[in-house]
Amino acid sequence: MKNNDNHLRLFVYGTLKKGFWNFDRFCTRAIGIEPATTWGRLYQLPAGFPALEVPESSVLATGTDDPLADTRTQNAIELPEYGMARPEGDWDLVHGELMTFTNPGFDLPPIDRLEAFDPNGRCVYKRVLVAVKTNDLIRPVWLYTMQPPENPRLKRIFSAWNGEKLIEM
Repeated sequence: MKNNDNHLRLFVYGTLKKGFWNFDRFCTRAIGIEPATTWGRLYQLPAGFPALEVPESSVLATGTDDPLADTRTQNAIELPEYGMARPEGDWDLVHGELMTFTNPGFDLPPIDRLEAFDPNGRCVYKRVLVAVKTNDLIRPVWLYTMQPPENPRLKRIFSAWNGEKLIEM
């Protein structure tokens, strides 16, 4: 389904969610926030925040340093027929929030900086476009993904991150 508006949509699953510590600094200009899901693996990092890994087969596009071009890309994507079919492998349905922004040129660059996203260099997170489901609607939406560090003590989170630091017993 193509979208003809100029709104940028962002799936958040950690500190940018409403009620968490980065929401007030970066997301109060969102005109819509709704529960959403996508396929991936969510991990608790030792620093206390989560990282999401998504299947390569789910990536529809990779973010650039031009928020307006990325919005056009998002709005031009027609989702594959499989939509939100479970990808092959050990992937979970990850719960988060879909945020809608009306001024991507103003709203996205600070979030890109927070996530250390640099499409022209080495970066902690990549911003990628994937299929996200809200209620019964499936849309192409940007999110930040990370390859989890090779760490046997890294904790996998099933479903949703609640902001609590996981304590190993």
